[in-house]
Amino acid sequence: MRTMVVTGASGFVGGAVCRAAMAEGWDVRAFGRRPEVPPEHVGGAPYTAWDLTAYRVPRVPRADVVIHCAGSVTDWGPPREIWAANAGGTRAVAKAFPWARFVHVSTASVYDPRRPTVRAREDEAPVRRYVNAYGASKATAENLVRDRAIVLRPHAVYGPGDTTLLPRVLAAVRGRRLVAVGDGRQAISLTSIGNLVRACLLAAAGPVERGVFNVTDAEPVTLDWALREILRERGIAAEPHYLPLRPALAAVAVGETVYRLLGVRRPPRLTAYAVGHLAVERTLDISAARRALGYDPAPTSFAGAAAW
Repeated sequence: MRTMVVTGASGFVGGAVCRAAMAEGWDVRAFGRRPEVPPEHVGGAPYTAWDLTAYRVPRVPRADVVIHCAGSVTDWGPPREIWAANAGGTRAVAKAFPWARFVHVSTASVYDPRRPTVRAREDEAPVRRYVNAYGASKATAENLVRDRAIVLRPHAVYGPGDTTLLPRVLAAVRGRRLVAVGDGRQAISLTSIGNLVRACLLAAAGPVERGVFNVTDAEPVTLDWALREILRERGIAAEPHYLPLRPALAAVAVGETVYRLLGVRRPPRLTAYAVGHLAVERTLDISAARRALGYDPAPTSFAGAAAW
């Protein structure tokens, strides 16, 4: 039986990878930031707490494969902490497992944040400048392991256990309106947790040992369709209401400034980064993953979102 190490196992993506890998018969060893997690969260895999931003490294097993899911997923907060989690954490895991096959879960935020992303291919990132520490630190993390790793780039991961996309959408509901930016017709590539987990397990088993791959749902959807589907599945009687991009960015900038001046650690309900990723087209070309990994993703679906 081959041994798989999963980092970030206490989180949304890492926990889902653990459960799926255990179901497929892998000998999984789970590592996460939290002191402990319910056994069912990691599919019953042995769990060890490991703060990747600390110098202490726990005793680690010999592993055939490492799926590195750990890192900061926030676009708001002290840059030093985000860099420590994303770049520093990746360096620590790569050093702890120098001979294992390495699957690195990155993000589509490594593409140019200053212009629409239109069916972007993998060689269009990283870029020279980013708007925040999240994109910059994830691009650096990719560069740290690119020569030995399979790098996966999802966009806007959603599904049961989602702590980012769905909560942000629901937080934008005001009475009978869901406030969004743009016109709703912009195309976006989304990545279900099921599709991302499938890509992780394909990368863990072969047939390639390194490379960079976009991993999203089968085809892009429009923002308006996605928002209406979420509202319908959640049983919320609201309609999307769209704000023009430039005034919205100006208002968000004011809000972010106030939060920073007050030292508020929790993110505003809407950030410039979030607006930039949903107000214009953000679509990815997944033909490389289809061809090299045998990746055959399911379409975007919010079925069952009432229970998420």
